[in-house]
Amino acid sequence: MKLVKRISLFMALSTVMLGLGGWGALKVEDFFYPNRYHRGTEGHSEQVHDEKREEEEEPEQVIETAAADIPVVTADTRYLVELVDLNQGTVTESEEAVPVMYIGLNREELLEAISAYDKNPPLMEQEKGFETIELTSFSKDRVVVCKYYKEKEPEGFYLMVADHFIVVYEEDRSTIYMNTDILLDLLPDSLQREIMEGKYVASEEELYLFLESYSS
Repeated sequence: MKLVKRISLFMALSTVMLGLGGWGALKVEDFFYPNRYHRGTEGHSEQVHDEKREEEEEPEQVIETAAADIPVVTADTRYLVELVDLNQGTVTESEEAVPVMYIGLNREELLEAISAYDKNPPLMEQEKGFETIELTSFSKDRVVVCKYYKEKEPEGFYLMVADHFIVVYEEDRSTIYMNTDILLDLLPDSLQREIMEGKYVASEEELYLFLESYSS
């Protein structure tokens, strides 16, 4: 019986000593390696930080998506042209094929292209009295531009002869402004000589006074 008690007491002491030894070893290790058992916590913190960084990057993805949705001119876009006659005060509208140079442009880029056209219009447009052009409507389905024209009124005229009749030319002496039924031979000799050399008439008022005076 005494032997059993001694064995039990020995085992209890051994267990206590073993526990104390293990606890002491942990303390020593924690003293020399203080961050060893915090790695799991740090890993969790890094994961949270990464998740926050991903959340902060999401707006950039939204911006890229929004940029991809900016409307541009395509070959299927309706291209409407309004022609404004400033002399007559009239407006005519027509639908034309989209100019190849405009395909793929967004609104800002199209405005720049139209501005360049306005500053340097083709010679054909200038001859028609082109004044300016503006963009009045823009979407991926429909683009409307407005062109303004104002024919240049002649500043003076020349009375000349063609097939014995008086012909009125514009100031350039080559563009016919009006044919008349006035025969050269029916005019006074001095006036005939002036017209054969090219008689200058400074205004429409002066021209119509002449026509009223010598028309049959």
